[in-house]
Amino acid sequence: MGITSFYFLCFFTVLLVVYYCIPRKFQWGFLLMGSVAYCLLAGQGALLIYPLVSVGACYAGARMLSGTPAEEDKRRRGILVVTILVNVGILFALKYVNFLVNTLNGAAALFGGPKELVSGVDFLAPLGVSFYTFSLLGYVIDVYYGLADAQKNFGKLALYGLYFPNLISGPILKYREHAEQFFASHDFDYRQVTQGLQRMIWGFFKKLVIAERLGVLVNTVYGDYASYPGAYIWVATGCYALQLYTDFSGCMDIVLGLSQSLGIALPENFQTPFFSKSVAEYWRRWHITLGVWMKDYVFYPLLRSKLFTNLNQSFKKKFGKKRGKQYATFTAMFVLWLTVGIWHGGDWKFVIGSGLLHWFYIVMEELLAPPFARLNARLHLDGEGRFLSGVRILRTFFLVCVGDLFFRAASLGDAFAMLGESARVWNPQILWDGSLLQLGLDGIETAVTVLSLLLLWAVSLRQRKEPVRESIAKKPLPLRWILWYALLLAVILLGYYGPGYSAAEFIYQGF
Repeated sequence: MGITSFYFLCFFTVLLVVYYCIPRKFQWGFLLMGSVAYCLLAGQGALLIYPLVSVGACYAGARMLSGTPAEEDKRRRGILVVTILVNVGILFALKYVNFLVNTLNGAAALFGGPKELVSGVDFLAPLGVSFYTFSLLGYVIDVYYGLADAQKNFGKLALYGLYFPNLISGPILKYREHAEQFFASHDFDYRQVTQGLQRMIWGFFKKLVIAERLGVLVNTVYGDYASYPGAYIWVATGCYALQLYTDFSGCMDIVLGLSQSLGIALPENFQTPFFSKSVAEYWRRWHITLGVWMKDYVFYPLLRSKLFTNLNQSFKKKFGKKRGKQYATFTAMFVLWLTVGIWHGGDWKFVIGSGLLHWFYIVMEELLAPPFARLNARLHLDGEGRFLSGVRILRTFFLVCVGDLFFRAASLGDAFAMLGESARVWNPQILWDGSLLQLGLDGIETAVTVLSLLLLWAVSLRQRKEPVRESIAKKPLPLRWILWYALLLAVILLGYYGPGYSAAEFIYQGF
């Protein structure tokens, strides 16, 4: 039961009405029941065992940590390590066993061994396994460091881990910042509910009207890239970057709007990422909760560890204080981005395209920033001026697109082959000779896509100054109704869905 389906809308409508009709003290329990019901209706019933085991391990681990005196540091570390190993072990078994198997088989074949040294296994993974695992691990780590109190009610922790909107595509939560609102009483608030529904409509527009159309063109080229070399590949890759954004951020709009209508404020996951002037800035605006989690629970603990403290001192002696600290940071960043790449999936295309390639970009940005600043000063160029800012935004978009090419390609080998095909043929004429209209979208469909993207761009520009829903709320009532009903009508008339069409699942749903 995908969240773009009619059945999901019926499910949500019933849940919303009952949620505000029952006594407030039962709301959190009803949400837990609703989350379990969603998993059952989505065909995830048998797979509930995995998140329940994770919740149980974290519940037991946190309770033991809260009952163990701080001076028993060795025992507390042991409890934390065991709890982490249980959760990471489940995640590894469900998502990464075949990654290890394929890597071993590839290495064996490379050195003349058998093609299948080890056989792979097939496990069905529950919805959002990476999202709820990280949210629960953050909870236990916070309890260990005294940043959060252990939850005494197993059901409440289960709601935090199983909250159904979060299972679809995140965001990754912090227990100490977001959990209490799940258990609080929420009175019906007309403004909150209507604004939540408005955001859901915008999310459906991004997913069904824009992302699904772009997906037609992307699938055509990536499905037969040898027949579409040169500029075709770069057009499709740029479209995929936009598809991925409208798909993922559209899902976030639906999830955050749904939660807002229930009185629950989930953290934002996007902040106009394609206006970024550097890859580092892009990652502060894209999948924000993943970046925050990685910094808080991987990067900073790594820098404070004894290993990296010694490494920092060693680098300072060898390269000087400034360079030594920078190189130690780059080494920790390598581990961070390796983890980010692996989180995205058990395949080397993810490790490179979503991880190590971005590490390389950010390191080069850091190293090249001083000479570029000197060059700008010598040429009397304003580094923050409109022209150079535009160039930097386009450069960042191109670099991100290269990473997205690896992300979307069928395999790492296909990604490198596509890069070769993109450089083999020089055919810029396809941009204006009508060739792009042969990729699955006719003239009308292309016009709808372009106009929808222009609307998205205009809204994103406005969003940088003021939340668009707040801006619309200041308009006269008739104009507000016209705008929102026009958007709803666009989704109904232009969305890719219905008896003859099934909207693809959200791209990040499998993570």
